[in-house]
Amino acid sequence: MLEVFVAEENYALMEDFLKAWTDDARRVKEAFIRLKTSLALWLGVSFSFHSRPGVSHSFRAFWPDHGEKEGRLVGLIDIVDDDPENRWLSVCFYSDTVSDPEEAGNLLPGGLLGEDGYCFDLFEYDEGLLSYLEERIDEAFTNSEQAVKEQPGGG
Repeated sequence: MLEVFVAEENYALMEDFLKAWTDDARRVKEAFIRLKTSLALWLGVSFSFHSRPGVSHSFRAFWPDHGEKEGRLVGLIDIVDDDPENRWLSVCFYSDTVSDPEEAGNLLPGGLLGEDGYCFDLFEYDEGLLSYLEERIDEAFTNSEQAVKEQPGGG
């Protein structure tokens, strides 16, 4: 599946990074691909990939929005890269778009692009947590879609 990226070089950067990511005993790369695919199932979504080797690689999903260049950020998956042999994921959403009934996330006041957010850390492939995160993805997109529709000139 070829995702729609806001800049073509973002896709190539992500693909190159994923090809080079080979040491992964905890299956974090597999978890990333599963979550990335869940984000890509939403029609009309665009993506960006920002790479800061040694720090993080950020896959961001945007819902089309009037007045914002990339759109409204719906969620992001940061691949934390401070130790390439032990990468882990931080999956984040705005707090007004998701709930956290199992209290599995960390509330970050002002910590997601200046707004309150929830981040969920995944250190290894975990079926239960991945399913929970896929529910958060659906919730975030549904709530973000509604917010865009309610804006003046919204879809």
